[in-house]
Amino acid sequence: MGLTFESTRNKSLRDTFNIKIREKTFVVALAGNPNTGKSTIFNSLTGLHQHTGNWPGKTVVNARGSYKYKDSDFLVVDLPGTYSIFASSSEEIVARDFICFGNPDVIAVVTDATCLERNLNLVFQIMEVTNNVVLCINLIDEAKKKGIFIDGKSIGEKLGIPVILSSARNNIGIDELKESIYNIASNKIKIRYNPIIYKNIEDKIDKIKKTVEKNFSNINSRWLSIRLMDGDEDFLNSMSKYLDKDSLHHVKEFTDELCESMDREALRDYITGENYKLAEFVKLNYIKASNKNNSRRINPDLIITSKRFGIPIMLIMLCGILWITIKGANVPSEFLSSVLFGFEDTLSGWFIGLNAPKWLYDILVLGIYRTVAWVVSVMLPPMAIFFPLFTLLEDIGYLPRVAFNMDHLFKKACAHGKQCLTMCMGLGCNAAGVIGCRIIDSPREKLVATVTNNFVPCNGRFPTLIIISSMFFAANAGSSKIIPSVVITLIILFGICMTLLISYLLSKTLLKGVSSTFTLELPPYRKPQIGRIIYTSIIDRTIFVLWRAVIVAAPAGAAIWIFSNIYVGNMNIINHIVVFLDPLGKFIGIDGCILAAFLFGLPANEIVLPILLMLYLSTNTMVDVESIVSLKQVFLNHGWTYLTALNTMLFSLLHWPCATTLLTIKKETGSIKWTLLSVLIPLITAFAVCSCTTLIYKSIHILV
Repeated sequence: MGLTFESTRNKSLRDTFNIKIREKTFVVALAGNPNTGKSTIFNSLTGLHQHTGNWPGKTVVNARGSYKYKDSDFLVVDLPGTYSIFASSSEEIVARDFICFGNPDVIAVVTDATCLERNLNLVFQIMEVTNNVVLCINLIDEAKKKGIFIDGKSIGEKLGIPVILSSARNNIGIDELKESIYNIASNKIKIRYNPIIYKNIEDKIDKIKKTVEKNFSNINSRWLSIRLMDGDEDFLNSMSKYLDKDSLHHVKEFTDELCESMDREALRDYITGENYKLAEFVKLNYIKASNKNNSRRINPDLIITSKRFGIPIMLIMLCGILWITIKGANVPSEFLSSVLFGFEDTLSGWFIGLNAPKWLYDILVLGIYRTVAWVVSVMLPPMAIFFPLFTLLEDIGYLPRVAFNMDHLFKKACAHGKQCLTMCMGLGCNAAGVIGCRIIDSPREKLVATVTNNFVPCNGRFPTLIIISSMFFAANAGSSKIIPSVVITLIILFGICMTLLISYLLSKTLLKGVSSTFTLELPPYRKPQIGRIIYTSIIDRTIFVLWRAVIVAAPAGAAIWIFSNIYVGNMNIINHIVVFLDPLGKFIGIDGCILAAFLFGLPANEIVLPILLMLYLSTNTMVDVESIVSLKQVFLNHGWTYLTALNTMLFSLLHWPCATTLLTIKKETGSIKWTLLSVLIPLITAFAVCSCTTLIYKSIHILV
């Protein structure tokens, strides 16, 4: 009897693309250029019924969601943004392969109404793959503001597909889009796509089509014929994965023989030229633009991305965000600390009531609970302020401008311009920054970005930087937080300089090569979505990072308590380690306790300070401190100077990544070698920098 198309389609989607679907569930692919509002369309369609995962064999994240419309279920796959099915990056390849070989029931192509002509090239390419296409022209509200009016009905008649005008942010056109998707998927309407006629090669296309139809079913024979004539190597590699190799070899041999005298590159240019001719026809006939209001508009990018003001504005905004974070985090941090450490008395009462053994109480309360209390009280308030502000800049479209301003510096360092974006992600979490390196196409430059992402301080290191700068660099500033904010900004700026320097050295030694070019599209400035900002920053970032830190820090707290309470001779294990590390610490301007704190803080950077306090006060347990003043006095009593404070901040900035980041590096690179180098390179850099500052300080001290 054979397989039905439905069962074949389900098997293809489940086995090849790891998408599990039930019978009578329609699969909808969302495709489109970057910055067209595709993700907003996805959110509007699926609501809260979403999840993310990786494509099989790829470290490329995809989002999937579901919704029910009328009597049918729909699974929506949000494909990575791509400008063309002639893919170059790993994200574009998975998008291309799903469009061409995934057999989705409907492909909704999302375009930007403000630059529709440029987006139509991808639309025409997808329309050649399948008839089941809906064109969603999004951001019509922004187009109207710019005096652009689009005749969607006429475009639909010209192309032969449904065209929906939408503004997903305002929920305009979403119901119409659902209706069109439903009608196509359930065969309520038949799409009569009007294909582009390539007059110069139509005779050869017809001949190849006959051979294709004999060898393949369930694939558009005209499209496959054109792609075989084109002969793109990446496409042929994908075809060999998803199509029968023997049949493909047979058809390819026939095509190569028929097109032996043709210039394949010239053929590709001809096909692309015909696509752009149709796009230009659509623009001239169905898109009306009025320039009445444009002359009054001031383009902020003339200042924000200028050579003179771009980087200073970036530094001022960074300093402002840090000031707000430092100023705003104090009160909630003290409140959380008092509540959590106050609850310790209640826990102690419970253990006494249960007659629990002392060792169990000490491990669970003095070890695990106190560590978790420190992590939460110190980490949560600054994260809850920093992440929303960072997400706000991301939502309004400022972060791509940062990448634009920094691109020439990364190019000089033989690194990729997109490394700036991964560096920005590292400000929140280095593990997230390492995952973000997936957006870099070049394997060499991806490794450079991965290894150097640690040189920007993550959220776990900000508490150490904030507290030390507040103690030692605000002595004459009263309650002002301006000076600590400036100090931390300078520290971050130094971290960026080290990122560029180490990237350059890696590009000239272990990872030799030149920087690749890339297309960076600056999205329009958009009104921020407060709901999305709150959800993304609090749920996806703050809670996620905090939970990760807690589950890592809790067992670390238990281990540290055990090492602090097991004695060898007259000293516990940690004190033996401190004595061993002290000469090395003194050499680079710190001490053995500080080095030991960073060593035992490997699971989570947030616990470095509480470990250091435990070592200084010799309590064998984590402790809380009433105020910054009393904390400073503890450090002064143990010989801290401004050099100690500066080198501790520099070491915190430059030292090895936390355990979570190292595990992420191992997963992303698949290499133990590069994971170890990700520890050694920052460690050597931290020792070299601290040694230099110590040498300079001592030289000045001698001269004075």
